[in-house]
Amino acid sequence: MGDSSTAGKMAFNDNSPLYMQVARKLIQDVRDGRYQVDQALPSERSLSEQLEISRVTARKAIDQLVEQGLVVRRRGSGNYVAPRIEQPLSNLSSFSEQLAQRGYKPSSQWLRRAIVSAAPDEQLALGLSPQARVARLERLRLADEVVMAFEVSVIPATVLPAPEQVGSSLYEYLNQSGHMPVRALQHIRAMNAGAQLAAQLGVPEGQAVLFITRVGYLESGQAVELTHSYCRSDHYDFVAEMRRAA
Repeated sequence: MGDSSTAGKMAFNDNSPLYMQVARKLIQDVRDGRYQVDQALPSERSLSEQLEISRVTARKAIDQLVEQGLVVRRRGSGNYVAPRIEQPLSNLSSFSEQLAQRGYKPSSQWLRRAIVSAAPDEQLALGLSPQARVARLERLRLADEVVMAFEVSVIPATVLPAPEQVGSSLYEYLNQSGHMPVRALQHIRAMNAGAQLAAQLGVPEGQAVLFITRVGYLESGQAVELTHSYCRSDHYDFVAEMRRAA
């Protein structure tokens, strides 16, 4: 049976190529939760048999999901649903809050928690004196045990004198201590991962990542947080809503 008759039978009946219709169906299945994070998709052979399409069509459909970052290919193993975060640019929330809201299990792998002298750029961003000390927190951020980002947060030592007391959420700690940021300025740009960063993120050297710098402010206007995040671009999306001025 050819793909054209199968399209009608399976309700793949718009004017776009069949592989695109199959891809849209698979994307909807992922978004509807029919396939969970890190779950293997059916093989190309299984898909072709289930949907009565050619294996070439099944392969091209899966290619679309891989290109969109919804699926990760693991050589010799199969195609797996990838964790993905869509963060609205207008909402100030922590990494842990973003993941929990989307049904992921957030966790951190601490690499460093220490009190150090503030670097010149940190002094400038946080409005500190040249002699100021800061808490520097370096960690890997994970969603369902998959590394999503490498993050470096810098907090004035007067706000965070004992960085080892921070648990899974920095914002939760700041909230409890009365230093929760109420607004932030965030800058996003693309960069290529060097060898060390690529190894930390589990991506090939030179792969594009999102480099995000955020400065968080208290209600008083005092800068209280400087965070540099290096996010896997295949797992991280930012969503902005825009309106035309009246």
